[in-house]
Amino acid sequence: MQKGMHIDTERCLRAVRSKDARFDGWFFTAVLTTGIYCRPSCPVVPPKPENMVFHPSAAACQQAGFRACKRCRPDTSPGSPEWNRRADLVARAMRLIADGVVDREGVPGLAARLGYSARQIERELLAELGAGPLALARAQRAQTARLLVETTALPMAQIAFAAGFASVRTFNDTVREVYALTPSDLRARVPEGRKSATPGALSLRLPFRAPLNPDNLFGHLAATAVPGVEEWRDGAYRRTLRLPYGHGVVALTPHADHIACRLTLGDLRDLPVAISRCRRMLDLDADPVAVDDQLRADPVLAPLVDKAPGRRVPRTVDEAEFAVRAVLGQQVSTAAARTHAARLVTAHGEPVEDAEGGLTRLFPSPEALAAVDPESLAMPRTRRTTFTTLVGRLADGSLRLGVESDWPQARARLLALPGFGPWTADVIAMRALGDPDAFLPTDLGIRRAARELGLPSTPAALTARASAWRPWRAYAVQYLWATDSHPINFLPV
Repeated sequence: MQKGMHIDTERCLRAVRSKDARFDGWFFTAVLTTGIYCRPSCPVVPPKPENMVFHPSAAACQQAGFRACKRCRPDTSPGSPEWNRRADLVARAMRLIADGVVDREGVPGLAARLGYSARQIERELLAELGAGPLALARAQRAQTARLLVETTALPMAQIAFAAGFASVRTFNDTVREVYALTPSDLRARVPEGRKSATPGALSLRLPFRAPLNPDNLFGHLAATAVPGVEEWRDGAYRRTLRLPYGHGVVALTPHADHIACRLTLGDLRDLPVAISRCRRMLDLDADPVAVDDQLRADPVLAPLVDKAPGRRVPRTVDEAEFAVRAVLGQQVSTAAARTHAARLVTAHGEPVEDAEGGLTRLFPSPEALAAVDPESLAMPRTRRTTFTTLVGRLADGSLRLGVESDWPQARARLLALPGFGPWTADVIAMRALGDPDAFLPTDLGIRRAARELGLPSTPAALTARASAWRPWRAYAVQYLWATDSHPINFLPV
């Protein structure tokens, strides 16, 4: 699988004929005779090759006048792995569009965040995806509208504005154009029992590419959970979310073929952003087959991959929050890091309401933490300086960590801060910024695993040995960590 796969007609045809779900999200099949577009794994009989054309995005299919298949629902397929493994302009733009920036700030806001002109971004997206930023955002609004129509009992006017449409008429026209059904027709197709009558509460299924090993993914999130902000309850990882229009609470439960997602939102306009951030936290748009095939080529890693394939990188819903927690975790145990974070949350976190009662606060914002008296922080003076410098830079905007970050540039800026060494910068790159090739050769657990497996254990030698694992070294870290009996590696009981 590679960039621009939709132009490789023979490969696309083979994927469609075999109904290979691994390719869902990589490209879309538009059928000339029916005017619909499908995911590669659509269960219907494949059309004749001469009646198929392939597009790189759902938005490109919609721009070309095709409607979404009612059978395979291509708009709900996992996102392309391209946007999470690349750090170029198109990938960074796609991550921002998924995070709702075009809806909130327009194309000029998107351009300002990326440091390019709006015309250049339009040109790059059109060249690779067949659709510009407005069309891509429109496709996302259509999917959000469908989710709200099918999972809530909200009036259509409320859904229209919650999904980001400027008017009810635009909402109606878009839904009809994309799905060949009116919003009322969409709702009529859903059994009554599947709709939530609770305002702001939604139950969704988050798809992923198989295999997915939930052990280290949910184990890591649960073992490092900060009391009040996160918890493991009844088989679900739950946490509070700081979102553009308000706050929310999410519960995520792993299943064999999807992640069950229960969202309670203060403002339904935050739905697409909340979904996007949860997907990023769980690394659901990864291509595990490509990752595992690369790592399996190393005879030392092959047994680890074969034993538990499909490991993901546990990430975050808030890059600034994770950076702060990484500093709190410097040279201390997981339990001590949780204790430090819990104190900050109790003293400075914004209170929230949770219907289930276990979650009480949002993690403090950089602005709130920048106002903390340094003398009140129970940590060594040097780490206190590291902490106050970081939150000060985050609060004043001189350091920005987000989905749009250029990974090498962000890493260099972090390393320039006092008290930031390679481990802190790389763990932020791996788990907050999403760099799939971030590596932690100085990590104690990695060095211990390397010694036990017969790999070089010095950072320089291990880094040289790990060059064969590129561009997936962050995933190799997960397999190496999993050789240990630490709670982060096990799904909580």
